[in-house]
Amino acid sequence: MTQTPPHLKQGDSIAIVATARKVSEEDIKAAIDKFQSWGLNVILGKNIYKEQDQFAGKDEERVSDLQQALDNDAIKAIIVARGGYGTVRIIDKLVFNKFKHKPKWIVGFSDVTVLHSHIHQNYAIETLHAAMPLNFPSDGSDNNAIISLKQALFGENITYQIEPNLLNVNGKAEAIITGGNLSLLYALNGTVSDIDTKGKILFIEDLDEYLYHIDRMMLNLKRSGKLNQLAGLIVGGMTDMKDNTIPFGKSAYEIVSETIKEYNYPVCFGFPAGHIKDNRALILGRKIKMNVGNSNVKIEF
Repeated sequence: MTQTPPHLKQGDSIAIVATARKVSEEDIKAAIDKFQSWGLNVILGKNIYKEQDQFAGKDEERVSDLQQALDNDAIKAIIVARGGYGTVRIIDKLVFNKFKHKPKWIVGFSDVTVLHSHIHQNYAIETLHAAMPLNFPSDGSDNNAIISLKQALFGENITYQIEPNLLNVNGKAEAIITGGNLSLLYALNGTVSDIDTKGKILFIEDLDEYLYHIDRMMLNLKRSGKLNQLAGLIVGGMTDMKDNTIPFGKSAYEIVSETIKEYNYPVCFGFPAGHIKDNRALILGRKIKMNVGNSNVKIEF
C-alpha cells in the first residue's frame, strides 16, 4: 500500500532546498511570502544560495540540505526550489531511513522526477508533482498552479476537468498515477530509481527537446515494456520542442500517439501539468480515477 504523508496545517514548518540548478534570494522570495501567508513556517536549506558552476553548490552541500530536511521531524514538507539538472547526481548519497518511517511531502517537478521515481519505486510514498518556488508569480498572485498546490498540501479533494484533445483515446481507468518528466524517466531506466508502470496510469511531460529525442525516448519506454501494460496515459505539456533543418514530420503529441496506438487504454493529451504556467498539482503514487470522454476529461484524486 502506498503511504500518504500527513497533510499540512497552519503553523507547520516546511523546508525549501535546491537539489539542482542554483537559485537566488530573489528567485524564491515570492514563494516564501506565499507560504508564510498560508500560515507556514519556512526553513531554508543552509546552502540554498551556494553556487558551483550551474549547480546550487557542490553535490555534498545539496545532499546535506536535503538530508537534514528529510531527517528533521519538525519539517512536514520539502519544497525543491527549482529544476534544471543535478538531482540524479545526489540521489544515491541520500539516506531515506527516517523518511520512510515518517514520510513528508516532497514537492516539485522536472528534475525532481528523480526523487518522485526513486521514492515511489523504493518506498511507495506519495509525492507531489507541482509548481516550484522559481515558478511562483512575482506579484504574489494566485493561479491554478498555486491554488492546486495548496489544495494538495492541505489535503483538500482535487478534481480536474479539461477539454478533450483530438488525439485522445476514450475510456476509463482507476489506478495509481506515476511518472513525470520524460527525459528523466528515460535517464532512470534500468537504475534503482526506475519505476514499475504495470497496471498504473503514466504521466509524462517534457521541455526543450528535439522531436527525434521524444521519438527515441518513447521507443525506449516501449521496448523496455513500460507502455504495453498501462492502465492509462496522461500527456502534459510538451513545451518549446525543437526540430532539425529537415523536419521530423510529427509533433510531440503525434509521436506519443503513434508509439502507443496498438494499445487499448485511455489516453489524455494536453493535460495542464509540466513546464507551463497552468501546472496543476498531481499527487503521484495515489490511486486516481481517469475518465476520457467526448465532451471532457475528468481526473479525480
